[in-house]
Amino acid sequence: MTPAPDTPVPDILCIGSVLWDIIGRTPSHLRLGADVPGRIVRIPGGVAMNIAMTLRRFGLRPALLTAIGRDPEGEQLVAEAARMGLLTGFAYRSEDLPTDRYMAVEGGNGLVAAIADAHSLEAAGDRILRPLEDGRLGTPAAPWPGPIVLDGNLTADLLARIAASPLVSRADLRLAPASPGKAERLLPLLGHPGATIYVNLEEARILGHRDFQTSAEAARGLVERGARRVIVTDGARSVSDADRDGLLTLQPPAVLVTRVTGAGDTFLAAHLTAEREGAPREAALARALHAAALYVSGDTPT
Repeated sequence: MTPAPDTPVPDILCIGSVLWDIIGRTPSHLRLGADVPGRIVRIPGGVAMNIAMTLRRFGLRPALLTAIGRDPEGEQLVAEAARMGLLTGFAYRSEDLPTDRYMAVEGGNGLVAAIADAHSLEAAGDRILRPLEDGRLGTPAAPWPGPIVLDGNLTADLLARIAASPLVSRADLRLAPASPGKAERLLPLLGHPGATIYVNLEEARILGHRDFQTSAEAARGLVERGARRVIVTDGARSVSDADRDGLLTLQPPAVLVTRVTGAGDTFLAAHLTAEREGAPREAALARALHAAALYVSGDTPT
């Protein structure tokens, strides 16, 4: 495989949303119409970006396959990604599409509301996959053989095409829905032989079309529906890892929650890294829970 000029070969590919997060946070409990003091920040975000940032902190070299505009916001985002050691040389850079954004409001009672403007990623379509077929990262005859993180901000049509594509036939696929409203987009990949699906309990209910009551019930239910492997989180209550050989359930550590946006992405990145390093199943799940607990408490997992 021939990488883009001056672009190192990545350890892992993160395919999906890379954008600016605009997040308002307050320690106050929020209700409809509340107007309270707090802080508003703009930070690099998006599911693929959040996972890539955490993977980099864990020592991996991730590449971003995404759409980023050539507007000032896009140039700033690329520069920030490069500063963090993320590879953006494989990203689709558009002259016509603006850089995507995400806006969220978080209170002492958790995430209150969010809007994801990922229209440019959706409009770019399969152009973000060109490095997987033009020889830079693989070809249909010699597909990428390593791990790939896919997020649900891709369109349902593109995810369905990816599910049947030879470009990912040898990959270790890790799937993240992005939000409950986009969970059903992952249905075509449910039975992919290389896929591990990470969902919260609400997303599992949507994927399974059943009112699962616990993470264990949800994980077993999705495997029964055809999934190769499913990991279901349920906030501070439990997390369950199920495949056709069995089920493992653990309790997350108790921490004071100071932020929530990006916690699931941190969990996925930590879990993938632990398994890549050869950690046994229970140890990998415990390390991921520890990293997510650090994150939501305001610390930086390493």
